[in-house]
Order: sequence, then structure tokens, then C-alpha cells
Amino acid sequence: MKAIRRFTVRTVLPESLAGLEELATNLRWSWHEPTRQLFAQLSPALWEESAHDPIGLLGEIDPSRLDELAADHAFVAQMNERLDELHSYLTEPRWYQSLPAGAPAAIGYFSPEFGIAAALPQYSGGLGILAGDHLKSASDLGVPIIGVGLFYRAGYFAQAISADGWQQESYPVLDPDGLPLSVLRHPDGTAGQVALALPDGRTLYARVWQVAVGRIRLLLLDTDIPENDDELRSVTDRLYGGGGEHRLLQELLLGIGGVRAIKLFTELTGSPTPEVFHTNEGHAGFLGLERISDLIGVGLSFDEALQVVRAGTVFTTHTPVPAGIDRFDSGLIGQYFSSELLPGVDVDDVLLLGAENYEGGEPGTFNMAVMGLRLGQRANGVSQLHGEVSRGMFGQLWPGFDTADVPITSVTNGVHAPTWTDPSLLALAASRLGTTDTTSCDWNSPAVTDLDLWEVRNGMRAQLVQDARRRVTSALAEQNPGTITPQWVSGLLDPDVLTIGFARRVPTYKRLTLMLHDEDRLRSILLSADRPVQIVIAGKSHPADEEGKRLIQKLVQFASSPELRTRLVFLENYDIAMAQLLYPGTDVWLNNPLRPLEACGTSGMKAALNGSLNLSILDGWWAEFYDEENGWAIPSADSAGDSAERDKLEAEAMYDLIEHQIAPRFYDRGSDGVPKRWVQSIRHTLATLSPELSADRMVKEYVTRLYVPAAEAERTISAKSFAGARELASWKQRVFDAWPLVAVTHVESGGVDTVPQVGDILHVRAHVQLDGLTPDDVAVEVVYGRAREGDNLERTHHVALEPETAAPGVAVQFIGAVPLTRAGSFGYNVRVTPKHPLLASAAELGLIAVAD
Repeated sequence: MKAIRRFTVRTVLPESLAGLEELATNLRWSWHEPTRQLFAQLSPALWEESAHDPIGLLGEIDPSRLDELAADHAFVAQMNERLDELHSYLTEPRWYQSLPAGAPAAIGYFSPEFGIAAALPQYSGGLGILAGDHLKSASDLGVPIIGVGLFYRAGYFAQAISADGWQQESYPVLDPDGLPLSVLRHPDGTAGQVALALPDGRTLYARVWQVAVGRIRLLLLDTDIPENDDELRSVTDRLYGGGGEHRLLQELLLGIGGVRAIKLFTELTGSPTPEVFHTNEGHAGFLGLERISDLIGVGLSFDEALQVVRAGTVFTTHTPVPAGIDRFDSGLIGQYFSSELLPGVDVDDVLLLGAENYEGGEPGTFNMAVMGLRLGQRANGVSQLHGEVSRGMFGQLWPGFDTADVPITSVTNGVHAPTWTDPSLLALAASRLGTTDTTSCDWNSPAVTDLDLWEVRNGMRAQLVQDARRRVTSALAEQNPGTITPQWVSGLLDPDVLTIGFARRVPTYKRLTLMLHDEDRLRSILLSADRPVQIVIAGKSHPADEEGKRLIQKLVQFASSPELRTRLVFLENYDIAMAQLLYPGTDVWLNNPLRPLEACGTSGMKAALNGSLNLSILDGWWAEFYDEENGWAIPSADSAGDSAERDKLEAEAMYDLIEHQIAPRFYDRGSDGVPKRWVQSIRHTLATLSPELSADRMVKEYVTRLYVPAAEAERTISAKSFAGARELASWKQRVFDAWPLVAVTHVESGGVDTVPQVGDILHVRAHVQLDGLTPDDVAVEVVYGRAREGDNLERTHHVALEPETAAPGVAVQFIGAVPLTRAGSFGYNVRVTPKHPLLASAAELGLIAVAD
């Protein structure tokens, strides 16, 4: 019989153990190993059964065991020590508190998903894990972030694989009372809520849950409350569920409702109001419109309010393909914003922000990423290569500018080392190097021997094998209830065999089945008598992605043959708990996307933090950090005639690397059984990549390069009752009106001999028609570099030209000099762009005039 209703009953803890509740409800336990070990002591068996979930553990533990622990003075002392450590961690000054005055008092960080711990399944993949790692490192560094997301009652989905290899989805409903959440409450105890007016006269209400992530507070909005009718209660039913209007409602709630939740939170707690808002991908873009509405309410026009919002907004794009961007029918957007949803905001102004009104755009479409870029003065991709790809993909928003000048920078993703570094490696660092900070210790120190490292790596591989066997046993029991586990499962994987890992979402561009291109070649590699290889694979395909499901099925069916099923294993239901054993347990991490479609690819980073070597296409972060010692690069066949030829060439290169370089190095052992050359690469990987791949490095970059400049810009533009915003909006309108007639009418040059030489000075004079603008309104520059085919300039540099006094009615003359510092081809041109101290980029307005 099934229950018609379910809920979680919390354990009443003995008074001396009351601190366990606080330790369990602050998610710092998810990356603080001593606290995790404390909970494991309560009941090692229940700790494993609960998948390392302290609240789940406390809900199942026998009261008599709690009474026993309450009387154990050593345990109580240990708990109080952990509690004191937590309190110190929450209050002591950290890196951010050492920054000069001017750092923002608070930052709002919005994301559609957050992957923090397996105990709080509110994530689907890399975007959510990145957001979770961002919060964790912000907490460790003392960065005052307030996170905002949605609470999905069914999370993403639970994955099972049928007997024929087909992915099956289920949506177990989460009980918030059994999760590390608390309701944001008013002083009278009533639950904090936000409300959105809908076009049909209804109102969408959302309760605000709060999650303690170390020093960070994460707010999650939940519509499954009695104030909503059944249809509206389902708005936050599942992550990336539904489409069209349902998806739009989620994104309206995330952006508009999220800002309202922050306002409620700061009002109730006295916390500082964010000066900077970070939009993690376009899903939360509507947050800018809510802020505009608030500013209109204090007397600004839409255009004036837009300047304030842009100054204080950072937009991060994570997708390298247009298909990955949320787009809505403009009519649907118009329907929602014609209501009382945002007082003072005109629907036509909203539609212009997301309009694809550029070459190649689709009329009648509202593009969330385009709106994000138009609402954020600062934008970035998530690796250097992805920054280049993004500048090309969105370049049409800045017509006339070279791709390099498109105002999208890059901050390469990082991963939170304490979360993703295996405890055995932490213990090795502590015992031999005196620290658990694996990102800063000296991995080349003789204090850590090759044997030390190799034994730790062997232990990681063995625990992965054990976990894989447990998971496959459980999956077979679920698929065939009441039957005996087959004997072959006990031999699934081998703790002494070279292990390759591959785990990620399963869209087609990530090419899950590239390894199957030549099945006979793969079979021979896996079953080699001298140098065997085993591959562990995991990943979920979006429920609506039939092609992705077919890829999983093809792989599972290939691996099901008796000769291969212990060497090639697909693990169901990829999640954080699995990943924390999978990344460390693999010797080589494989990534073979279609270049350049991998924005970053942080799974390989997590493997590297544990000394795993990477085998990857030079895409995402690997294109930045591969140095020939930390792994292997699969050559990209970019010039192949078609996708089939490309797959063939790249698969063959992958097979060759595994067979002729990777496996020989792994199995080349000394008399002590240690592969010296392999361990050399492990040391190098840990020493050189651990600091660079750390989310601490990433968050520091966001703070110094984006958050602090955004806060300063927002303060400047808002000072003196928004005088800067009013002036900038007026100036922009004047420039837009005049620009059609702005032109470089003539360019003169001199100062070089008939045969120019290095050391000569090129003097340039440009005549510029400004049509009523002043020389102070524009930047006139010589752009010079190497002239290539078609006279295109490469490796360009800019030199500003200064205005000369001009007679009335005559084009203004600008002059300057360019030193010729290198030999070879040389070319130059003159460009004019708008200039204002409150602009962050010369390309910001998308206006440019160049000499013909």
C-alpha cells in the first residue's frame, strides 16, 4: 500500500547534542571533512545508507544511540569543537575583508540551479555544480554573496536504464522538511513570500526558503504552497521541466521574484542590500527589469533606470551554441508584461531588450541571452576559448566592430577543491606537507614519496571499483526484484587496471559514443592481455532529447556483452555523490566534444585536483592549460570534409594515444611496482593545475575584475540622486541621434620614407565630421596591425588621436603618431567611437565609424 501523504519527522536531540542540528543544517559539512567524520561516528552504517546526509542520518538513528552519545564526554567535546570551528569560520575576517574600501557590501548571485551537496538535489549538470562551487568558495573567501534560485520539488530527475539500454526518468518528490532548509520568516512567525501579478488577474505566490552555505545565504523560491491554485503550484515542479509558458513562468519567478526575495531578506535580517547583481546565464535575466521598475518608482525614466541597472550587473554566458539559449515568442512576453507585473515598465521597452533585431536574428523572438547582455555592462564567458566563441556568437549586437572588440571577456571556471579532493589525498597532504590546502602545498617535495602518491591513487581506484559494484548490484536488483545478483558483478572492474572516466550531460556535441567509432579497436584495447583498460561512464540525457537517449542505449548495449561488461560500465543516476568517488578513482579523464562547443568542461578539472591525467580535445579549459605533461591532447580534425570523417580521425587519434602512449606509461613499473614516469605527471598535475583550477582563483577574479568595477560604476552613476544616470541617458540619446552623419571624411599620413623602416614614426591626421557632437563625445583612434589577405588587420593596437582646433562648420581634425616597432606587413585605419567616462567599453553603444 502506498502512502497518500508523506512528511519527515525531525529527531529531538538530547540537550548536550543540540549542536548537531546546527552542524547538519549548515552545508559547510559538505566540504568540511572533520564535520563529516563526526557525523559518520554516530552510525557508520546509517551514514552510508543516508548517502552522507546528516539530516537523513539524524532522522533514522535510534534514540538509544543518541542517549549513548550524549553521555560520551569525548564525543560531546568533539562536537563542541566542530561547532566552535563553525562559529569562527562564520565570523572571522577572511580574504575579502582584507580588500581596500570600495568592494561591494553585497552581491546578488542568481542561477537556475545550484549543485551544493547530494542531500540537496537542485542541479542537473555543470551549470549548477559551478554555481554551487561559486557559493562555497565565496564563503571560504568571505565574499558577501546572496544566492538566489528556485526550489524544485522533484529536482531534475532520477535516472534508470532499462534492460534494453533506454534511459527512464522518474521524479521523486522532495520533502523540504527533510532537507537542510528553513523558511524565511517575519517576526510574527509567518512565512516570507513574494508575489507576481499575472496577466489573467491571478497572482503567483512563492515561499522563500533559505539555505546556509557556510557564510553564504541561498534563497530558494517555492510555488508549491496553498496560496496558489494547482496549476501555479506546479511552476517550480522540476528543473528544466515543461516548455514555453511554464519555462517563462519559472524565469519570471527567478528574476523578478528573486529580487523581491532579496529585498525581503535584507529587510528581515538587516543584511546589506546588493550593489552588484550577477546573472549566471540568461535564465535569471528578468532581474534587471524588476530593478528598473523599482528605480522608475523613485522618479527615473526607463532609459535612466537602465543605466543604473547596467552599471551594477554582471552577465555570464555558459553556452557556446545558439540552441542552448532560452528564446520565447515575443507575443507571450508582451502578454505578461502588459499586466501589472512590473509597474511603470512599458512592454515595448521590454521587448526591445530581448529583440533579435540584428542581421541573422529572428523577428518576433525574445532572446534571454541578448537581454542579459543588454542589461549587463560587464559580461564574460567561462574559459578563454569560450570568450572568443562568445564574442563571435554575439558579435552581431555590436555591428562594425572586430570580433576582438566585442565587450565580452572571460573568467575561466574553477572547482571547489575541498569539495572535490578525495579525503585520502587531503590526509596525505596533512601528514606529509602539514596542510589540507591541496591547492597551495608543494607536491614536488621529497616529503611525499612516489610510493605515497601511488598508494593513494590505488586506494582511490579501489574505492571507485567498490562503489561501481555496489551501484550495479542495486540497479540490477531494482530492474529484477527478487533475483540473485549475477556472479560476474563481483568481478566488475579491476582495482589494478588502468581506468578511464567519462561522465557528463549527454547532448550530441559531447559525443558520448565517439569511443565506439571502431568497436573492434576499442574491444582490443579493453581486453589487452598485457595492458588492459577499463572505462567507467555516467551521464544523463535531457528527458526530451531522444538522440541523447539513443547514444546512451548504444553504449549500454555495446557494453552488455559478457566479454566487455566488466571492462566498460555505465553507472546510472550520475550525481554529486557518485562524482566524488568517480573523479578521484580514474587514472585518466576523457573528454571528446566537438571543438569549440565545450564552454569549459569542469569535470576534468575535478579529476585533475586528485592527480588524474586528462585526455581531451583542446576545448574549454583544456585548451588553456594543457602543457604536454599533465595529460594528452586529442588532435582536432577541424579541416575534415564532414562530421563522419572528423569523428573517424579524432577517434583513431584517441585510440592511438591510449594504446601507444597512455597504457605503456601506466604499466611501465619499477621494482617497487610504482610507474615512475606516470607519478611524475601526477606530481606535475597537482603542483601546477591545483591552484589554477581552484574556484577560489575564479571567485577572486570575479571580485577584482568584475564585481568591484561594477560596484564603483553603480555608485558613481547613482550619486547625487542619480545625476550620472540622467546625464548618461541624455548623452546616449544625443549620440544615437547624431551618429548617422558621423564620418571619417579624410585621412592623411606622413613622416616615413619611401621605404618605411623600424623606428620610423607614422604621423596621421584624420578629418572627422561630428554632426553636432563635440570632440569630447568621441574617441578617434588609429587601429594598426599586420595586414593580411583582404587587407584584414590582425594583432591590432590602438593609438588615440587628439583634436586640433577646428573652424566652425569644418570637420574636426585629429592628429597623432604611430611608431613602427616591428618589421613585416603593416596596415592601419581610423575609427571613431562614442566616449564617456561612464562607459565600460568603446563598443558599448554598438556605434562605430571607420575610414573608407
